[in-house]
Amino acid sequence: MVESLPESDELASRLELAGSVARINDYFHQQGWTDGLPVIPPTEDLVLEMLEASPLPAKGVLGVFPPLNGTATVEKVAINSVMAGCTPDYFPVVLAAVKAVLQPQFNVGSITTTTGGAAPVVIVSGSVATALGIHGGTAVFGSGHRANATIGRALRLTMRNLGGATADTMEKSTQGWPGKYTMCFAENQEANPWEPLHVDLGYPAGASTVTVVAARGIHTVAEDTQKTGEGVLETLVSSMKNAGISGYSYQSRGASPVIVLGPEHAREIAADGYSRRDVREYLFQNARMPFGEVKDRGHYGARSWPAEYEGQSDDFMLPLVMDPDKFILVVAGGDGRHSSWFPAWSATQVATEVIG
Repeated sequence: MVESLPESDELASRLELAGSVARINDYFHQQGWTDGLPVIPPTEDLVLEMLEASPLPAKGVLGVFPPLNGTATVEKVAINSVMAGCTPDYFPVVLAAVKAVLQPQFNVGSITTTTGGAAPVVIVSGSVATALGIHGGTAVFGSGHRANATIGRALRLTMRNLGGATADTMEKSTQGWPGKYTMCFAENQEANPWEPLHVDLGYPAGASTVTVVAARGIHTVAEDTQKTGEGVLETLVSSMKNAGISGYSYQSRGASPVIVLGPEHAREIAADGYSRRDVREYLFQNARMPFGEVKDRGHYGARSWPAEYEGQSDDFMLPLVMDPDKFILVVAGGDGRHSSWFPAWSATQVATEVIG
């Protein structure tokens, strides 16, 4: 069944340019249409080829990208996908990612303009990841994987060109992080001792999904001394109990940190009898700091706190998140006893879309 969308009255405008690919890239860069890296010129034939892979009509309107409120038509997303280097079979994943960040709770306009440097982390779950070669194994956050690099980049270029996420204008990141270029990966389902992420989130086993979370960077965790699952979790928790990690207050306002367990760590944790829910509950109960150590630090005086925390004593143990289900738990990476987590940005909530 084809999704019904409102349609724009017009297709994207056409531009005639002569010259080499290098000169076209120079022109695009001068217009502010690139992320600083070279792009594939979005010729009409390449855009049409991309659109042929779309389950949605070219004039279909996915939404409006703040802060400049550019209309996100399927065709305009296709243009940015060509520029990013996507192949047509990646396009349904890009569309799902765009639809996810446009969900109201994701708050993409504030993510674009915050000084905090937030950027979307795109997590693909399900059989589509394997079919398209979206990488979830060794060096999962590294280079060399076309699907990962270009799908995440297509989303960022769309945000940039339709929403105005450009440096020195609406983009106000104090420093930012490389996720401002691209951050897309898949689960390593072959090494995952639990059910896939999309099943954990309530979707059918046969579905494939894109989940987006606004993150402010990545924090790596090494643990090769402790040989038990609980020992791994203790070390992971110790990396989270830090008032300087993205501003501890950010997490407790409803955001969702992403926990990416390396396969070896995940196996040890599962072997100790922990389910996904058990891991989230352990993190919720143990990733806590005394309220007195968080007060008057970071954004404490400039941000509201959940009502149940206001007025607590200094020795109240403040949890990192509002409830255990706020933790997004993923297994990805290759051999080696390493894991990582993405501290979340505050005024956002996770969003998921089914692919196709």
